[in-house]
Amino acid sequence: MRIVISESSGKSYQIELAKDKESSLAGKKIGDELDGNLVGAAGYTLELTGGSDNSGFPMRVEVHGAAKKLVLTSDGVGFKAKDKGARRRRYMRGNTYSSEIVQVNTKVKTPGAVPLEQLFPKAEKKETK
Repeated sequence: MRIVISESSGKSYQIELAKDKESSLAGKKIGDELDGNLVGAAGYTLELTGGSDNSGFPMRVEVHGAAKKLVLTSDGVGFKAKDKGARRRRYMRGNTYSSEIVQVNTKVKTPGAVPLEQLFPKAEKKETK
């Protein structure tokens, strides 16, 4: 499971969560708080803002539960209307995290003492010729 942490500055950091810690997210909903110690960001409090499942379907706040459902939507997460008043049925995931979610989006609610840049340094790219 991948955790994406976004800062107010616009930077984001991706962390791969260990398999044994994934069960601590099961049952949480969008908007709940997450302790930063879970992902290696001691002192941080993170807010769950969404995610996507193993097929790429996004999570949506208005859809209850953890199941994938067909939702009639006019705009928002998962559908951007090109024409005014356009509506479409799209598959969306519910607002509850389960084992089928592979990406969890979070934002920093309360920062810790150490900046995230130091906790999660950027991996250097190797040049190939």
